[in-house]
Amino acid sequence: MRNLKPQFIFRMLLLFFFGISMQSYAINEEKYVVNKASSENFPLVSKGKIASILVSKNDFQGVLRVTGHLENDLFKVSDLHAKQINKISEADYVVIIGTLGKSEIIDQLAKEGKIDTNQLKGKWEKFTTQIVDNPVKGVKKALVIAGSDKRGTIYGIYDLSSQIGVSPWYFWADVPVKKQSELHVLPGIYSQGEPKVKYRGIFINDEAPALSGWAFEKYGGFNAKFYDTVFELILRMKGNYLWPSMWGRMFYVDDPQNAVLADEYGIVMGTSHHEPLTRAHAEWSALGKGKWDFNTNSDNLTSFWKDGMKRMGNKETIVTVGMRGDGDEPMTQGTAIDLLENIVKTQRNIIAEVTKKPIEETPQMWALYKEVQDYYDKGMRVPDDITLLLCDDNWGNIRKLPELDAKPRKGGYGIYYHYDYVGGPRNYKWINTNQIERTWEQMDLAYQYGVDKIWIVNVGDIKPMEFPIEFFLDMAWNPEVFNANNLEQYYVRWAMETFGNQYPEEIAEIMKLYTKYNARRKPELLNAKTYSITHYNEAENVLADYKKVVEKANQISDKIAPEYKDAFYQLVLFPVLASSNINELYVATAKNQLYANQGRAAANDYAKQVKVLFEKDSLLTNDYHTKLAGGKWNHMMAQTHIGYTSWQEPKTNVIPETKVIALPNKAEAGIAIEGSENYWTNNKQEIVLPVLNAFRNKTTYLDLFNRGTKTFDFTINAKNNWITFSKSNGTIAKEERIVIGIDWKKAPKGNLKSKLVVTANKQKFNVIVNVKNEELNDVKGFVENNGYIAIDAQNYSRAINESNIQWTTIPNIGKTGSGITLKPSNILPVAISEQSPRVEYDVHFFSKEEVKVHAYFSPTINFSVRDGLKYGVAFDVENPQIMNLNADNSEKNWNESVADNIKIITSSHKIENAGNHVLKIYGIDPALVLQKIVIETASGQVLKTYLGPPESFRTK
Repeated sequence: MRNLKPQFIFRMLLLFFFGISMQSYAINEEKYVVNKASSENFPLVSKGKIASILVSKNDFQGVLRVTGHLENDLFKVSDLHAKQINKISEADYVVIIGTLGKSEIIDQLAKEGKIDTNQLKGKWEKFTTQIVDNPVKGVKKALVIAGSDKRGTIYGIYDLSSQIGVSPWYFWADVPVKKQSELHVLPGIYSQGEPKVKYRGIFINDEAPALSGWAFEKYGGFNAKFYDTVFELILRMKGNYLWPSMWGRMFYVDDPQNAVLADEYGIVMGTSHHEPLTRAHAEWSALGKGKWDFNTNSDNLTSFWKDGMKRMGNKETIVTVGMRGDGDEPMTQGTAIDLLENIVKTQRNIIAEVTKKPIEETPQMWALYKEVQDYYDKGMRVPDDITLLLCDDNWGNIRKLPELDAKPRKGGYGIYYHYDYVGGPRNYKWINTNQIERTWEQMDLAYQYGVDKIWIVNVGDIKPMEFPIEFFLDMAWNPEVFNANNLEQYYVRWAMETFGNQYPEEIAEIMKLYTKYNARRKPELLNAKTYSITHYNEAENVLADYKKVVEKANQISDKIAPEYKDAFYQLVLFPVLASSNINELYVATAKNQLYANQGRAAANDYAKQVKVLFEKDSLLTNDYHTKLAGGKWNHMMAQTHIGYTSWQEPKTNVIPETKVIALPNKAEAGIAIEGSENYWTNNKQEIVLPVLNAFRNKTTYLDLFNRGTKTFDFTINAKNNWITFSKSNGTIAKEERIVIGIDWKKAPKGNLKSKLVVTANKQKFNVIVNVKNEELNDVKGFVENNGYIAIDAQNYSRAINESNIQWTTIPNIGKTGSGITLKPSNILPVAISEQSPRVEYDVHFFSKEEVKVHAYFSPTINFSVRDGLKYGVAFDVENPQIMNLNADNSEKNWNESVADNIKIITSSHKIENAGNHVLKIYGIDPALVLQKIVIETASGQVLKTYLGPPESFRTK
């Protein structure tokens, strides 16, 4: 154990005994503001007094602006106004803010050795915060926030705001500020260091009708008043980069002050992947001449782009180069490499001509988006100083990464990622469906492959993506502090920080689970057939999952402090209520349609329920628009999300189609059973229930329902006394679910067949009950039942690792459980051997036969030049089969895998004898994430469901 300095021990004791004023925002960030005074501390706020603030008028205007934000933040917390002074000697305690080389007082303190300039000189966006005793004669203490550059100083200011309890989301999510009367800064030098990713930002996109409706109502459009809130939000989360709103919007034209304000704040501006040389797409239709076609209209395009560069001036910008077709479409039918190379050459000549600087001094990026990646894959290259912006597939799966042996390029690499998308197979932009676990897994993969120049994420309307946005920007600052083991901690810390340490574990669990459930299938892709209402209780289990989260969220909403209710509603409660409701809507639709076909009287009740749930969706939206924060967020949930029939959204939400049936004025009994859509109205055919066994399928059910308007009585009698049922007699008005089980202590051992007789409305039904009451002697691992074995991937029996390669569980990433992958990610494929990494699953079969192993993977794209990402699979000592996750890269296969958010690869094997066996999954490519395994036997039948069958029984 290393020696601890006395000052460090003192500081830790202060943290332990006196507590922290508020948790700070970046994970693993050091906390330095406490609520108790000491002679060592700096009294920022104490005994009704507040320290003065000194900032040089010669510093950057953005620093002066953000210093004003700090004054406002201090007032929100303490109800005291900090006085701005011009000379340091005017106060006993003063906060000194300044940028090295721009602030004479900072430079003087550096010259006198009172702050260490070596920590700041030549650094990118770095700050230090420290106490300086007796900075000048007559001043007892100063808290000095010094930045290496403009953004470094701004981050230092906002870091102090975070430390005193002001959330980045105080405006955009109405997160309240906790009042505090004592704020003291601990001794020491505090810094977040330099960011690991140079440019970190968001893309406002697909912003109609929600954000556009809100912005025009509140600000009159996407003007500087609007962007003032956006720039501040980005900087408070230590981002520095923005692609502005672009659906019919023109950042530089709509309000010329937009660019001026961005430059003042230090926001690096860019334009999206298809908007070259700072020109918004909408500018061409408004200001351009002729066709968007370089072959036929190069002169007008050149002039158009040149004006864009002139307008940019010296403002910090990453200039987009390249060209796509008009309207974010492919430029040509084929891959016109010569044409695009000529376009890039022309654009670079324009940049050099207008800026009058060497071309490599102007940051540029070329986005390998959609078909543009084909140009790169077929050999097109751009000069080394251009950043290659690699992209995901619009669904959070990275399409391409540099090869591990690629030569370093001066411009480096970036990633364009998506939390929101308009396009096939379906738009998704209504609600948050993004799991931070998947974001971490994919962006950690990118970072390990050297992608560290630009990280930008498409966030749609900003709301309701608040939580994943913050995670993305936190991770972008330092990806190295995030790992699979601390993602759950991130939820808790976020909840603690956002809601004033009220119910952090409970809120974290809600956030973790609702995003998991939404990621199973995006709401816009849901329909009545998504979840099975007959097999494995799937639909009921899905609704139960949501209802548990709803119940927990409602309980917290009732208890949380009143000032937090608006923030809780928009960040937690609304997405939970709305997501649960839409799933319930489609399950009710499915029941209506099936029950109508069966003639159930209850079908009409479900038709009514669909109407109620559809109306509830609109009522939730209306509450968001009119009641939340006094109507502040009107329009923000206006995105349509019900009734899609193609990739594009409907103009309005469309209620699912239901059936209303005419019922005879009599009583008529019907029976339906678990696992089947069939139904019976007479005893001419035996009704055979699913097989029951003592170790997995312990119960099943039958639905006894009415096909008429008059009630009827029923009785149930079993042939054997070891058959149990939840109800043996009663009266049916609409329907009753009868749960059937076995008294395992009374039932004989072995394979049993018995019968129960249902008498209803003078109709008799013979129901066959098959039972396996087997001794599980010498059985090891997961046990076959009803023709399958299902396993959540993290529940392996053994993991075999190599010294530098480890199996890692990513909690929560699976549709039903978690996922496993190999880490680190930046390794070459592993050759299979006896020593190579693998996971083993003990399984038990009751007969020898052919089996199929269905491996459920996250839908990872082949990002390499190899023919696909691979794994190995084998039973016992057989030679492993090498399986390729990307063998079928057709558009149809991709559509299915991203819509399902899973990719299932199947291998066939021969089990030579009944008994215990070992399934082995060999790691070859580290980027694969295995979520679930379903082993299907030839004699059985895995019933069709969206999530796959529930996990099998496992012996201890």
